[in-house]
Order: sequence, then structure tokens, then C-alpha cells
Amino acid sequence: MVFVAAGWGWGPSFFFGVGGGFSVGYRPPPTLDSVLHVAGVVDLGPVSELPAEVWRRTLDVNLAAPAELTRLALPALRATRGRVVFVNSGAGLNASPSWSAYAASKFGLRALADALRAEERGSGVRVTSVFPGRTATPMQQKVHEQEGAEYDEAEWIRPESVVTAVLTALDLPRDADLTDIRVRPGA
Repeated sequence: MVFVAAGWGWGPSFFFGVGGGFSVGYRPPPTLDSVLHVAGVVDLGPVSELPAEVWRRTLDVNLAAPAELTRLALPALRATRGRVVFVNSGAGLNASPSWSAYAASKFGLRALADALRAEERGSGVRVTSVFPGRTATPMQQKVHEQEGAEYDEAEWIRPESVVTAVLTALDLPRDADLTDIRVRPGA
């Protein structure tokens, strides 16, 4: 069973099951094959103009929520020697002007994944970070609006291409591991 962890308010609010059922509650099932972290928020602006609320929301959604949801799912992942996939961002590798809060949250997510990978190596839980470049999603459209730029989804990575990278990590036999995947626009 693969579960996609989602939701954040005063704590983790739900888990969506894919391929094996549906569960709503504060606890994952006793076994999980995978947990996929795919949620994120972005608000651009220079450090001098970003209020604390933007920083808190960005760090809560992009970093604290995946950390807490992973913590809750670890017993079920250990039971199956499962995989955690963090869909990160190219901004988790390189910070740009006006991207400070988002990049900080994604650099933190990278550190979370690296630490988790080392901590769980002995339990058999595998951890993959996927670093897509700009992808044709509503988030990318919002980024373009914030940048004051025209948005043409044909210029960016299709979401299906990022999904293919994630599925490759999920389907990889245990004799190999994909720890970091960078997905960049093709020619």
C-alpha cells in the first residue's frame, strides 16, 4: 500500500491511500510500502519584505509537516522496509533572489531526507529526494504571476515526467537505491 501524506493545521490531519484503500485519521495503517510528500507552498519576495507569517507557513507546510508525518509513518514503513519520497525542488539545491523562504524550506527538506536516510539505513527504510526544475503546475503559474512574467506551460517540465521519476524510485529493486533524482527540462 502506498500512502500520500497530506494536510497540516494543528497537526497531521489525514492520509490518502492509493492502491489499497482509503484511510482518514491521525495514524497510518500498521504497514506502508511508501510515503510520498508532494505538497508545497511558495511566496516570493526579498528577505526585507517577507513577513514572519510567510516564513512560518512556508516552513510548516514544506518542512515541518513532512517531518511530522514521516515520524508518524516510520513504524509502518519499518515493518515493510518501505520508502519515503520527498518531492523537493531545484530551489532545494540553489537559492535565488526573492526565493529565500521557499529555498530555505527546501534546503531543510533536503537535510531532513539526508538525515532520515542515514538514521533508517539499518531498518531498511529507503529515502529518495526528487528535485524537479520548474514544472507546469498551478504553483508554477502562481510563481510567474509573482514574478510578473508570462506563463506558458509548454515551456516547463510536465507533471507526468516528475511522476515517472518518482515511480522509478518506487519500483527500483532492493539491490539498488536512488537517493537523489534531479529532473530538468528537456530540449
